Amino acid sequence: MLSRSRCVSRAFSRSLSAFQKGNCPLGRRSLPGISLCQGPGYPDRRKIVINNSNVFSVRFFRTTAVCKDDVITVKTPAFAESVTEGDVRWEKAVGDTVAEDEVVCEIETDKTSVQVPSPASGVIEALLVPDGGKVEGGTPLFTLRKTAAAPAKAKPAEAPAAAAPKAEPAAPAVPPPPAASIPTQMPPVPSPSQPPASKPVSAVKPTAARPVAEPGAGLRSEHREKMNRMRQRIAQRLKEAQNTCAMLTTFNEIDMSNIQEMRARHKDAFLKKHNLKLGFMSAFVKASAFALQEQPVVNAVIDDATKEVVYRDYIDISVAVATPRGLVVPVIRNVETMNYADIERTINELGEKARKNELAIEDMDGGTFTISNGGVFGSLFGTPIINPPQSAILGMHAIFDRPVAVGGKVEVRPMMFVALTYDHRLIDGREAVTFLRKIKAAVEDPRILLLDL
Repeated sequence: MLSRSRCVSRAFSRSLSAFQKGNCPLGRRSLPGISLCQGPGYPDRRKIVINNSNVFSVRFFRTTAVCKDDVITVKTPAFAESVTEGDVRWEKAVGDTVAEDEVVCEIETDKTSVQVPSPASGVIEALLVPDGGKVEGGTPLFTLRKTAAAPAKAKPAEAPAAAAPKAEPAAPAVPPPPAASIPTQMPPVPSPSQPPASKPVSAVKPTAARPVAEPGAGLRSEHREKMNRMRQRIAQRLKEAQNTCAMLTTFNEIDMSNIQEMRARHKDAFLKKHNLKLGFMSAFVKASAFALQEQPVVNAVIDDATKEVVYRDYIDISVAVATPRGLVVPVIRNVETMNYADIERTINELGEKARKNELAIEDMDGGTFTISNGGVFGSLFGTPIINPPQSAILGMHAIFDRPVAVGGKVEVRPMMFVALTYDHRLIDGREAVTFLRKIKAAVEDPRILLLDL
């Protein structure tokens, strides 16, 4: 049989455990022979009296606030296999109130920016990584004290006037000051005999004068910004392409008259059926897939480790998209199986995700061929750089009306210059020129694609 003191000790432990879990509010439950009373001068202490003989003072902790306002630590999300670390760029600061799913920071990686949302509504208590600091997957980022979601603000029109409490009679409004009268006469000019009051030189405080630039020279200043990881990775890959590939560029020009006429004639019906606008990029993507099937070496790549040529039986075309954070290259996969509507829909979806900075790393992995459209910025002519490990890239440029010879006559036609940069280690000039002429023929006369010519 257990002694009385051990029985009381066990009962007290169970009661204290229940109290800490919030199941036993103070003052509602007591044990036989035990009473709880407040100790003098200690608002968070209680006296435990056992048989009116022994008195113990025990400090209890308030758990209501802890249960209501939990503090959680948010960690870095897992990266893709090809990404190991990233740089943190904070959108919020310590003490800021955030809503659930509101972006707290972005992690810039080599390929894209990963947004880190708040898992719940609350207040940011601490930032565990400095701005610009490097993090890996699973690194603690910040601590958040969870709070109840803020109630939605009521609209002023929804508040009934009758529900408002009667206000005390307001004091009579103070009349606004009279408007200043417009002077009808010029103010008197001070007489030369009455010079304005002057101050001694010692009483005048010197003011810092602005630096005055020399005549003919403007203000010369500069500032520095750290390169983000995406820009660093782009610079590294393009320099590697220059050092590795034997790059050569061939050019051609495309008459855009027929494709413009086709677009003008069928754009309304295309929009009505597919809920998409018909653009020119889909025509070049479709023509490139057609030409890549005719010249599979342009879709191949050199494996430098094994000294083998890898021919792909699929066509994944990367489309370069410019964003405020830099150039991103999402991939349209299995283009050879798509029609115009599928290609246009995929381009729109990837472009929207790029503008919202929502591209995932999986959206940009891979790619066997790249199309870069500098024409949206007004580029007339240029030589694109290969996006390794690919072997070729097509550069589109702006459409300008130019005089061209058509059937022995000079006509003004909408013309576009196109450029194909290719790795001369793998692709000979004959394949490159034939490939570019295939694209030219398919864009100038879309019926070639229909007839498989």
